[in-house]
Amino acid sequence: MKRQWNSLLWVGFVVAVAGLFSYGFFVRFPITRDFPWANLLLFGIGGALLIVGLFRAFGRSQLYCGKIFGSILTAIALFLFGLFSYEIFYVLRQVPLSAHAPRLGEKAPDFMLLDQNEQPVGLGDLLSGSRAVVMIFYRGFW
Repeated sequence: MKRQWNSLLWVGFVVAVAGLFSYGFFVRFPITRDFPWANLLLFGIGGALLIVGLFRAFGRSQLYCGKIFGSILTAIALFLFGLFSYEIFYVLRQVPLSAHAPRLGEKAPDFMLLDQNEQPVGLGDLLSGSRAVVMIFYRGFW
């Protein structure tokens, strides 16, 4: 009797790898930028498929193949999940806050930037014609 190919192992591995490489896509949306729940969901689905595939390979080895490849693919997926978790939950939390950023209510230092017509405009120039200027600061290291 010829053994069947254990497709759950391969699908689970592909889904787990998609969990790693889809972070660049999901970071574009505010709902998945602050906490990578979509990536963790993909890792969870891939891990569940890999575990079910391993149970099929080892539990019914006369029917399904994949003991060696399933173990290797599961180990690689576990390593990728560990790498992703280390980068997201440890390394990115170590990025220091900017010491030179103005605090809430503090006066911003004068600066010069180019406007949409490539003309230099300073903060003092903007404040001279009006009472207030709205400035938006974006967090770095994204």
